[in-house]
Amino acid sequence: MIRFASDLRSRGNMPDHLSALQLILTGDPALLSIVRLSLGVSLAAVLLAAVIGMPIGASLALTRFPGRAILVVLLNAMMGLPPVVVGLSLYLLLSRAGPLGELGILFTPTAMVIAQTILIVPIIAALTRQTIEDLWVEYRDELKAMNVDAIGRMTTLLWDARFSLLTALLAGFGRAAAEVGAVMIVGGNIDGFTRMMTTAVALETSKGNLPLAMGLGAILITIVLAINAAAWGTRAWSERLTGR
Repeated sequence: MIRFASDLRSRGNMPDHLSALQLILTGDPALLSIVRLSLGVSLAAVLLAAVIGMPIGASLALTRFPGRAILVVLLNAMMGLPPVVVGLSLYLLLSRAGPLGELGILFTPTAMVIAQTILIVPIIAALTRQTIEDLWVEYRDELKAMNVDAIGRMTTLLWDARFSLLTALLAGFGRAAAEVGAVMIVGGNIDGFTRMMTTAVALETSKGNLPLAMGLGAILITIVLAINAAAWGTRAWSERLTGR
């Protein structure tokens, strides 16, 4: 991710006198680099969160142990984690005086991916738990009759629920794409390096450049809608292909 953003340093500022539409039509390099970084960070965070969150959610759905109910409640509560608190906690960990300061990733896209991942994992895990729990009620007798082990049950149900779990991924992406507080704290909103669509909107608003801020917001909404439409189209095509 650091290498991905290294070529963004050379990009210039977005001209304040141009509207967002003019920036798009002229293919402004600064705007394109911001969009590219925003998508790269958010998609990377969703991928990492899915790898972490789906097994956690499936495990909670398929296992029973003392304190499980408390963990489920905590997981659901963590879906509303305050982004600024996550950003501040991560900042303290990654700062030079922090325990992970030697990594040197504060104010880099890598830190932004980590922050977004922390915010997304509870969402994907909680939605996965509910989905797999519902499927487990439906397929429990069959899987037990075939003596499928715990890992086999998890992988089978995750695969069977792959279309439904797309909703969890889209929810996670929506949270990541709209994030401002955490990424601004750990990313620093550095022009040409860690500036994203949301932080650019916040900056332009603070500068009083409301037309450009609103235009950038419209671009962000369009990107999110396009990705959601593509994902749902893929789901519909896959369901028709598999006859589900």
